[in-house]
Amino acid sequence: MVGILVHGDNHFIARGPLPDREVALALIRHWSLIQIGATTPLPLDQWQITSREFRENLEWAVVVPGDGEMSPAVTRLLDELSARGITIHDSRFGPW
Repeated sequence: MVGILVHGDNHFIARGPLPDREVALALIRHWSLIQIGATTPLPLDQWQITSREFRENLEWAVVVPGDGEMSPAVTRLLDELSARGITIHDSRFGPW
């Protein structure tokens, strides 16, 4: 599965299952800091950032509030996903 994890003005396209709220927050913390040579913690190793995906392949979306505003391009992408029937999970509203 492929999805998008949005954090404020940043986003990650990731391969892996839809993360729950706690995992989404852990992924944001892990991926937001550059850690050269660091290994991915075992509970997060089923997700990987991917740099090339077709938007049609996105199957899930999670939004985690952060600093900055979401870019207009990401907002449009989330609108497209929603129009395709994909639920946009928002971490502010608890577990999904």
